[in-house]
Formats: sequence, structure tokens, C-alpha cells
Amino acid sequence: MNPSEELRKLIADEWETRMTEDPLTATFTGDHRFNDRLPHVGEADMARRRGQMRGTLDRLAKIDRKALPASDALDYDIFGRLLSNEMRLIEFRAYRMSISRAGGFHMYFPEMYLQVPFETIRDYENYIARLNAFPRYVADHIEVMETGLREGQVPPKCTLTGVDESLRAQIVDTPEKSQMYQPFTKFPASFSKADTQQLAKAGAEAIKNSIVPGFKTFLNFFVDKYLPAGRDSIAAADLPEGKAYYQHCIQYYTSLDLTPEEIHQTGLEEVARIKAEMESVIKQVGFQGDFKAFLEFLRSDPRFYVSTPEALLEKTSLVLKRMDGELPRLFKTLPRLPYGIREIPAYSAPGNTAAYYQPGTGDGTRAGNYYVNTYDLPSRPVYEIEALSLHEAVPGHHLQIALQQELELPNYRRFGGFTSFVEGWALYSERLGLETGFYTDPYSNFGRLSYEMWRACRLVVDTGMHALGWSRQQAIDYMAANTSSTLLNIINEVDRYIAWPGQALAYKIGELKIRALRAQAERDLGQRFDLREFHDVVLTSGAVPLDVLEEMVSAWVAAKK
Repeated sequence: MNPSEELRKLIADEWETRMTEDPLTATFTGDHRFNDRLPHVGEADMARRRGQMRGTLDRLAKIDRKALPASDALDYDIFGRLLSNEMRLIEFRAYRMSISRAGGFHMYFPEMYLQVPFETIRDYENYIARLNAFPRYVADHIEVMETGLREGQVPPKCTLTGVDESLRAQIVDTPEKSQMYQPFTKFPASFSKADTQQLAKAGAEAIKNSIVPGFKTFLNFFVDKYLPAGRDSIAAADLPEGKAYYQHCIQYYTSLDLTPEEIHQTGLEEVARIKAEMESVIKQVGFQGDFKAFLEFLRSDPRFYVSTPEALLEKTSLVLKRMDGELPRLFKTLPRLPYGIREIPAYSAPGNTAAYYQPGTGDGTRAGNYYVNTYDLPSRPVYEIEALSLHEAVPGHHLQIALQQELELPNYRRFGGFTSFVEGWALYSERLGLETGFYTDPYSNFGRLSYEMWRACRLVVDTGMHALGWSRQQAIDYMAANTSSTLLNIINEVDRYIAWPGQALAYKIGELKIRALRAQAERDLGQRFDLREFHDVVLTSGAVPLDVLEEMVSAWVAAKK
């Protein structure tokens, strides 16, 4: 085989291994061969996975990169970086700290049914098999978490409060009350009555005998052993190899070699810049009072809040439908896959963010979904709806991720990528509303600025807490002083940054890079700059590292010249 053939085979081999090792990811990508299985995630399994990655990287190193054409060389580089990053996280034992109020298997498993087909009897049997595999899956998680307790990989206690409530919500007295019973409430018309009765019975038994006992087991472990052992320290730097671990988190999530101090300073500068723009909006609306008083006014005035979940969803839907009509002005290439809007499930809403995006399946059989948090409506101001929706749906996450899944790229690039690109694009997308007739209401524009400020503050508080000695309360106070968000949102977000070191840095770092590349291209090309072409260059290679994106934009500018 020539070097290109060797590379393609290596990438295909690794993807096949990944699908076999992680059946849930396989399902997400549209590969339904393993829909009856759950991953094995115990200590031995993680060691095996690390060994597989090491072997793949050794094979990659033996391929002559200099002999590859440019497109294959790009694949070589991206593939190697993604795999090295993932392997290093395993080496830091980050997988032992996978549970928090904002995320974990206890939150995604109850909605697993939304990602699988229910068209044949085999589909239902596969789903039931997964339900019955749940106790073993729980045992794997308990094993690695107990190992973390012994060896020092323990989450901060503040990130664990409320997890028990999410667990108790899954311990139902009758199977029919379980969210996981939903597929058994409606069957294809082609199924016989005997088949539907048999499948519903088997599903109910799986929930009763596997799901409920599995959650009870995990709840007992969590309440009796794990929560009491949660550490008081919040800094990633306080973990074993903590400073090196946090530095890797920075590189992993930003795709750039930056120090905590550099990022912290960038955040302070961005906070000052955005603060000045926010002050100008306060003057525009004629508010009599200082910045702190204006924030309190936004948090407390009833005009900025709705009284029903339906009203919040309706306002969100209207914003997105308007943006749908503007997309051709901004983009040459649009995804075919549609998206929907859902409420964040009640069992996870109290500790969750204001919204999030769930991609559709890779085979195109499930749409993407924009999840909106309708819990505690006095914490969901309407002036944030435009910025939040453009970020999570279009032209943000849905447009970028759905388009990426439809590109002619290797699977690891269709379904993976670099967080700083994905989140940087979504934050950049919020600003595109300025170019398409949004934010005409000054309060909504203040909401946009507050969201941008939120991402700038993340640079300050994430590095502050994990590397520079900040306390949790210091971070909460800083966010409260500089953003219009409600205290509930601030606390949930700060605890998310504590539980997920470095991830919050990706948004602003990525957005700053994309905006800088656009500004440079506009200066270099003048009248020849075409925004739709620029967006094509940015989006049609998938979620690449930021330094690679810079090279791609520079090459496009040179070609246009």
C-alpha cells in the first residue's frame, strides 16, 4: 500500500474499533450494528482503550507524512492530534470524575431512546437488551469512581449536590412512569397485538428488574460513599498531576498552546471592552442608576419574563423561524437535516444550563434538537432568547454540526472535532444576528452583550479557579457583577466550570480567532471579500483546530488575491 492507502486503512481500523468499544457513539453516528449493547467503561476497559490508541499512534508515526498529498496530510495531522488528546485525558484518569449535577450517564441514559430507531421488532429487542445491560454499566461506573476515591481523582463536593435528586427521579414505583417506557406506548401499525403485548411486557420487566435496581444501587453508592467524599477544593491544579492536567485541558479545549495567565489576561481585557458597550446601551435606554442597579432591574422587572413554558417556547420558535429565512444571505452551503425544539427534561432541569443542543443521528433519521430550560421561569429572561437561540440552533450549533455530518469527510471528522471551533463558531453566530436584523430592541442587544460578557468572564473565572487560587464564591461574585444573568444560572454555570476544567475557555478563544480571521480577510480583500464564501471556507472542512483554520483562511485569501 502507498502512504495514502495506509492512512485511510488506519483511520478506518480505528473507527471500527471505536464503534465496537462504544456502541452508544455508534448509534449516534447512524451505525446500528451494536444497538443491543452498552459500552464497557471499567478500569480494565479504559486501560485497553489507551493501549489501542497507543498502538494506532505508533502505526501513524510509521506512515511517511511527506509522501502524502495535502488533503491526506491534513487528515494525518488532525487524526493524530485528536487521538493524542483523548489518550492523554485517559492517562490523567479524568474518566473517574464523570458525574456532576450538569452531566453524566445518569442524565443521558434516560433519553437514550430518542437516538435509536423503533421500526422493527428487532429494534425493540435491541432497546430492551440495552435496558437489561444497565446494572453492569452502573457497576463499571462505580468501579472507576471507587478507584478515584482511593487514588485522588475526586470531584469537588459543590458539583455533586443535586445529583441524588436526578437519580431518585428514575426510581419509579411502576415501569409505566419511567421516561424509558416511552417507546412501549406506541408501536408501528404493522406489529401484531401479540408482538406489542410481548414487547411492552419485556420492556416493563427490564425497567422494573434492571433500570430501577441499577439506579437504586448507584444512588446508595453515591449518597453513602461518593458525595461525603467530595473534596472541598475546587481547583483542577489540586488533583494528582493537577497543573499538568489543567494545562492539557487548556490545549484540549482551545487547540492552542496558551497559559492560564495569558487566557486570564485576555478575559480581563474582553470584560473591559464589553463592559463599555453595555454601559452605552444603559445610556441608550435612559436608565437612571449605575451598572449594578441596571442588572438588578433586568433580573427583577416582570416585563422581561414569561409566566408559562409555552410562552417561552413560542418566543424562541419565532426567533428561529425568522433566522431560518435569513440563512441564504449568510451561507452558500446549508445542511439538509432540520431541527426541533424540546424542553429540558424535568429530572435534569434544576441543575442544567439555560439551553443546549443535541445533534441528530448521523444517518439522518433523527433531527437535531434545541433543548430549552423552562424550569424556574423567573430565571429565564426573554431578552436573552435571541442570542441564546442563534448560538444553540441556527446559525450556531445545529447549522455547523448538521452540515459537518453531511460532508464528504472521514467519519472521525464528521462526528468529532475541536471544541474551540464548535463553540467558537456558535458564539460568533450570535453576532451574526447584528447583520440580519436582530437585536433591534436595546434590551435584547444588552442580552447579546451579556452573553458575550459571560464567555469573556469564563476566561477569567475558569483560569482563576483552576490555576490562580480563586474561590467558588469569588467566581460567583465576579459573574454576578459583570453579567445580567440570574443567580441560579450563575451558580449552575460556575459549578459546571468547576466540574469540567478548561471546556468553558473554548467559546471566547474560538470566537476571537474566527472574528480575527474574518477581519483580516476583509482588510486584505476589500471589495472582493464575500461573506458567504468566507463561511464556506470556515465550515466545509469540519471542526478543525484553530491554527489549521488560520492556514485555510490564509490560503483562501491568497487564492482570491
